Amino acid sequence: MIKLIASDIDGTLVTDGSHELNPELYDVILKLRARGIQFAAASGRQWLSIESIFGPIKEKVFYLSDNGAYVGCHGRSLFINTIDRKTVMDMVQDVRNMEGLDVLLSGPDVIYAETDNQEFLDWIINGYRFHVKRVEDLTKVDSEFIKISVYRKTDVEAHTRILREKYEDSLKITIAGDMWMDCMKPGINKGQAVKLLQDSLGIKPEETMAFGDQLNDVEMLKQAYYSFAVGNAREEVKAAARFQTDTNVNDGVLKILKLL
Repeated sequence: MIKLIASDIDGTLVTDGSHELNPELYDVILKLRARGIQFAAASGRQWLSIESIFGPIKEKVFYLSDNGAYVGCHGRSLFINTIDRKTVMDMVQDVRNMEGLDVLLSGPDVIYAETDNQEFLDWIINGYRFHVKRVEDLTKVDSEFIKISVYRKTDVEAHTRILREKYEDSLKITIAGDMWMDCMKPGINKGQAVKLLQDSLGIKPEETMAFGDQLNDVEMLKQAYYSFAVGNAREEVKAAARFQTDTNVNDGVLKILKLL
């Protein structure tokens, strides 16, 4: 029997940067909960963004935000995994010296940005619904940080190779789509966050279903026996999943949940 469902958001439930779920999903999640099945939204997004998306049922889902660096639910943070500050500041300085990249630093509740790119800021505030504070100098922000996000308008994977090689031993680095490189504390990923929920709730991987489309979803898919790649997923993700469903724009996840 399935007892836990974990799903990515961007590229899996919605198009990247979108904020509109099929409202039928809310009803289906509530019906699943009535049968004793928990639902967790696992995303690189900030928890406030996840809560905004799931607003009508925000008290009924778990938030695995910032690629697992934050685990919580409505009104309560359960686990927060912070990054060594020196590593964060070194990364900021390196990104500043590279053309075409922007860097965001995620605290537990606020995302800090020093970019002058107003179009980019408008997009992440109005599209992702991030709680963003623009500052003059990221290195002077007095906060703990749980994620570093490096953004490029396209082809971020190819343009961050030097960074991934330099920080591979001091950060967990993952590519999330064509625009984002996310960095967390070593050992932190969506799969680790799902395992934390499983252990806390007494749920086995064989009782878990997961959905994803990008490289930052692979560990999560491996933590669930019923692992699904959506039809628009990267080939590496399809190879990691046991099953496949329709694309995100064709409500692939919703179709499986309705069957369940």
